Amino acid sequence: MITQSMEDSHTCLGGKFRKKNKGIRAEFGWSVGFVLMSVLGLVVRPVAAQLPYAQPAEVGMRADRLQAIERLVHDGLTAKRMPGCVILIGRKGSIVYERAFGYRQLVPEKVPMTVDTVFDMASITKPVATATSVMVLFEQGRIRLRDRVSTYLPTFGEHGKQAITVHQLLTHQAGLIPDNSIQDYDGGQNVAFENIHRLKTHYEPGTKFVYSDVGFVVLGELIEKQGGLTVAEFAKRHIFEPLGMTETGYLPGGSLRARAAVTEQRDGAWIQGEVHDPRAYRMGGVAGHAGLFSTARDLAVYAQMMLNGGEYCGTRVLSRPTVDLMVAPNLIVEDAKTSIRGLGWDKQTGYSSNRAENFTSLAFGHGGFTGTVLWMDPGLDLFFIFLSNRVHPHGKGSVNHLAGRIATVAASAVDDKATASRRLRNTQTGVDVLVQDGFRLLADQRVGLITNHTGINRDGVSTAKLLQQSKVVDLRVLFSPEHGIAGKLEQSHIRDAVDGKTGMDVFSLYGRTRKPTSEQLADVDTLVFDIQDIGCRFYTYISTMGLAMQAAAEHGKRFVVLDRPNPINGIDVNGPMLDPGRESFVGFHELPIRHGMTIGELAKMFQAELDMDLQLEVVACENWKRPMYFDQTGLWWVSPSPNMRNLNQAMLYPGIGVWESTNLSVGRGTDTPFELIGAPWIKGIQLAARLNAASIPGVQFTPRRFVPESSKFAGENCEGVQISITDRTSMDPIRLGVEFATLLYGLHPLDWEIGDSYRLLNNQQTLDAIKVGASASQILQSMRPGLEAFRLRRANYLIYGHADNQHRRRHE
Repeated sequence: MITQSMEDSHTCLGGKFRKKNKGIRAEFGWSVGFVLMSVLGLVVRPVAAQLPYAQPAEVGMRADRLQAIERLVHDGLTAKRMPGCVILIGRKGSIVYERAFGYRQLVPEKVPMTVDTVFDMASITKPVATATSVMVLFEQGRIRLRDRVSTYLPTFGEHGKQAITVHQLLTHQAGLIPDNSIQDYDGGQNVAFENIHRLKTHYEPGTKFVYSDVGFVVLGELIEKQGGLTVAEFAKRHIFEPLGMTETGYLPGGSLRARAAVTEQRDGAWIQGEVHDPRAYRMGGVAGHAGLFSTARDLAVYAQMMLNGGEYCGTRVLSRPTVDLMVAPNLIVEDAKTSIRGLGWDKQTGYSSNRAENFTSLAFGHGGFTGTVLWMDPGLDLFFIFLSNRVHPHGKGSVNHLAGRIATVAASAVDDKATASRRLRNTQTGVDVLVQDGFRLLADQRVGLITNHTGINRDGVSTAKLLQQSKVVDLRVLFSPEHGIAGKLEQSHIRDAVDGKTGMDVFSLYGRTRKPTSEQLADVDTLVFDIQDIGCRFYTYISTMGLAMQAAAEHGKRFVVLDRPNPINGIDVNGPMLDPGRESFVGFHELPIRHGMTIGELAKMFQAELDMDLQLEVVACENWKRPMYFDQTGLWWVSPSPNMRNLNQAMLYPGIGVWESTNLSVGRGTDTPFELIGAPWIKGIQLAARLNAASIPGVQFTPRRFVPESSKFAGENCEGVQISITDRTSMDPIRLGVEFATLLYGLHPLDWEIGDSYRLLNNQQTLDAIKVGASASQILQSMRPGLEAFRLRRANYLIYGHADNQHRRRHE
């Protein structure tokens, strides 16, 4: 029978407390694994942070499908893939499956596996302890991901390593060998660091993915240098202790060590509670690549924290934007193929055999050499933990494929209405639909493709590569927009280039010409456009499309748009309209700042309203609905431009980016563009107080000092505010931008050169109203007639249903 004290210890979930029903459900309704613990008479230590237990049906899972796990594990034990294991599965904040199988020790005597067994996490150390600690330091402003490692560890920069960045270490693209000589570690931690600093690069940094323990040893050193504590101490203080993970850490002692699964022999003695990795062992058991120990239930707390966006049980370890950044896809080259890594996390690489085949594209996880596996899938709101000591007793076990099969069973057990809607959100972009249709729309066509790095399918393969390899399409030429074909350049004039993925020549549409010329189109029948927009009038990709459409019309070419979602949703429309006659490259057509349309819908509007004699075809997305934000699509976030690094920045851009033509820094040259705004003449504390007092829905402001490395005020001390989105459903970037402008101009009418904002604002009435001291509500009200007229116009071009009945009139 489960005691009441134990039950209460499992009621904390995501910062809220809930009571489980008493009586029969409390006594008999919990997971098979938990009942097994009671039957064995094991003592369960109350830990306030542990997850609650639930029946599978309570969280939309089928118990009958989970029964298949036992057979798979039995087959693995019979084949001696491992002596034993613990499997824990959680969904929607509750544990639904927890069970121990086999033995945690076979020789010299058998000891049964229990659910509270302590495991050597091996390489799961990398994301859980090391990468998470790096992201904590990132949030504290002590580390920047794009900085060179030699900025913090000067002697590391020797022998060709001076340009290696923190980001490259986290994604295993730093040019380092997988492992250096074991003798390099014989003198202990400091000697190991010195020897690594003397290493040469193994390949050109940033060019490919090579999984490297060495890189994470360096990250451990970096944490110690910038955090003032070893990785073990730092992770304990900033991650494990706040989360109540009392059974997680380096160098376990006492009862934790006694409960540890045995691995192999070292110097004639069985290894129990000591790190198995020989290099970490020589470093005293504390390293960035290995050395962490934990239990399944403790690891479940960490997993739920990550699924919650950095917070669990009232404790926030990381902000949601930082978690999003940590698990966002980074396209990497692995064995001449495109793979995907997060920061410290695996997503889809050659190391992903322990990943469920039916996880969504949002899933992230990692494995460890000793037989440990951890995966989390925000798309299914599910986590999967498989812990074994597969190296016991002789190092011959193998569990990755087995763990992947069991994880696939866990994902297949998800079966509820909420998940059905999540599956619906696995959006197919226009290029995905084109491929599924066998490229029929472009069959036997000579094609010119306007694209950049955002033009990829769901598997991360570039549209250019897909068309080039197609047997029915004749891809003749590529064109690139602002920032170039790779999306990395920040300059006013971009030259023609060569595409690294296809080897094809690329004509720049942000150089000597901004629309294709007759010579460039001479051997083209159809122009295809595939670039991700962000839903803002002055983002120039829509101008590139509009100009290319005009060129196609002038030269009798067909124009095909491979549509993509509006990442900040397709409902909300707001902001001042472009003044008639003010069209430019940052204002191609008469639109409000936030237009609420996809690139394909805009193409239809441009054709009709600009009277283009053009054969236009739009390949629409599938499974995209107007209310959806980008993180609800199941698609990878690929930064559309160098400073548009996450969804939060895209949401803030219409209201904050509009002021960057004035004497303000909008955070370019920092790690958080468009989340920061300030100037040398601003008083940050005063501005933050005024903005917070205005009670602008969905945002909070923190005073910040910052020094941009590039762009406006490069190298100068600035004060301003950092903007945090607290509720995106109520946050309106246009209201935010107007409230900010009225308050700032009231504080600094002489310092702020607001007149320069007209280049992007492009609405004289709004600018004049700010100057004469009109209130934000008055200014927003003055926009209504233009917005209502625009909504009527755009209704003619919407592909994904009409938005009027879905519109939230929160800004009226």
